[in-house]
Amino acid sequence: MSRSIVHMDLDTFFVSCERLMDSSLNGRPVLIGGSSDRGVVAACSYEARKFGIHSAMPMRMARQLCPEAVVIRGNSGIYSKYSKMVTEIIKEEVPVYEKTSVDEFYMDLTGMDRFFGCYKLASEIRDKVIRESGLPISFGLSLNKTVSKIATGEAKPNNKLNIIEGTEKPFLAPLSVKKIPMIGAKTYRALCDLGVKKIQSIQDMPIELMESVFGKNGIIIWKKANGIDNTPVVPYRERKSISTERTFNKDTIDVQKLESIMVAMAENLVFQLRRGNKLTACITVKIRYSDFQTYTLQKHIPYSAADHTIIPIVLELFRKLYKRRVLVRLIGVRFSHLVQGAHQINLFEDVNMLKLYQAMDHIRKRYGDRAVVRASGMTAKSIGRWNPFNGEPPPLLANRKQ
Repeated sequence: MSRSIVHMDLDTFFVSCERLMDSSLNGRPVLIGGSSDRGVVAACSYEARKFGIHSAMPMRMARQLCPEAVVIRGNSGIYSKYSKMVTEIIKEEVPVYEKTSVDEFYMDLTGMDRFFGCYKLASEIRDKVIRESGLPISFGLSLNKTVSKIATGEAKPNNKLNIIEGTEKPFLAPLSVKKIPMIGAKTYRALCDLGVKKIQSIQDMPIELMESVFGKNGIIIWKKANGIDNTPVVPYRERKSISTERTFNKDTIDVQKLESIMVAMAENLVFQLRRGNKLTACITVKIRYSDFQTYTLQKHIPYSAADHTIIPIVLELFRKLYKRRVLVRLIGVRFSHLVQGAHQINLFEDVNMLKLYQAMDHIRKRYGDRAVVRASGMTAKSIGRWNPFNGEPPPLLANRKQ
């Protein structure tokens, strides 16, 4: 039986979410990310891309290319809300789906054509997402994940594309080799050195030549260029870790400041654990110095989601790790070995402490993650880049700068 794989991608997701909140952003070049000179572009609108701006570009360069762009720090709560909304819609409509990022999904509709027609079903799902979320979304449909993902890219913005079985190679042939997933800047330069810029050139090459130049990756690239990909759609499961990092605008050696930020990051992550009904059994602290030397230290603990248990361990690890007394560029905290469950008190814990957490969490859920913070973490103005277990985007502060 031929497979039917759909790839769906929310168009400029962060920007689209911001535009739902503020219609004055429609049609304007928008940049989302760190606003300082050391910040980077996390996302940008199509209007901004016309100026040559792309994600991961230094914000300073992006501003030079497009001085009139609206720069937004972002809002994790909004992005999380809409990502979950779209995920729930897809979950209700298809038997097997894979969520590969906050705004990207694969769906296996194999066999569904007997009942609905895969293209019709995918179109109905897309229409439902647009109708219920207000977000633009594109999709590609084909025999496999590679061709479907490339088709989605060709369908954008806010459109759909069906690659009929047997037409995969003609569809791919005129496209740039950069369109093939897994081809980065280094591989692209190597292919250009061989005179290969279009996918058709790879299609015409013997697979042995690709293998001799790129090894095992050459075989994979050749297969993808020829529309061959048997990778299955892996049913979506939550990630098993949650972390946050803070890169400083100016490298620092202020220990009091560093510890304050560590407390703030740990406190926020513990709150995210409790909000997600999760417990952690492994704590990791990370330090990157001004010379880019990076060190980590971890400790296993009994499963917990309690501030008074976890925060002292975070500080303990930080104090053990911070030995060089060199300027610090980045610090981070990571909780792993996550499991589903609520914190269990023991005979030696103060029940009033747990009631305090419940009251604090209630306030945070209503007024924001940092509505209530420990005094020792108040000096942390922002927490940093976030990689949570549920695939949500980073908790960038909701400040805008024209």
